[in-house]
Amino acid sequence: MQSIVMNKSTRKKQIANLAAWTLAWVLSTALVVFGNEFLWAGSQWLTGLALLLNVLLGIGMILSNRRFVEGSDELEKKIQLESMGLTLGLTLVAGIAYSMMDVTNLIPMDAEISLLVMFMGICYIVATLLNNRRYR
Repeated sequence: MQSIVMNKSTRKKQIANLAAWTLAWVLSTALVVFGNEFLWAGSQWLTGLALLLNVLLGIGMILSNRRFVEGSDELEKKIQLESMGLTLGLTLVAGIAYSMMDVTNLIPMDAEISLLVMFMGICYIVATLLNNRRYR
């Protein structure tokens, strides 16, 4: 695919769009969990609707992220690819180790996916910052 070089205004709009989709997805995730517990007292129908909204917003976030990367220049694409690749590898290795610690009772608690998601987010942010610093 051919990269389209954008002006700063268009790039800022893309970043704002990605941020809005991401925020909407995060809030809908909270709605599924906390709505089920505090707002509609376990109604499976409402929880299912909230979950459907969450999945649809997640798809929107993914498509927005794709547009963001497609609209990037070659250097930004390289930075994103390396950051995503490192994040995938670290999350896979750490996630499996975390799960095995739970299964073998090396940790006194159950392995929670939320900790893995936070780990993934931190890895991606740090990798992106380091790659930006490295290449610019």
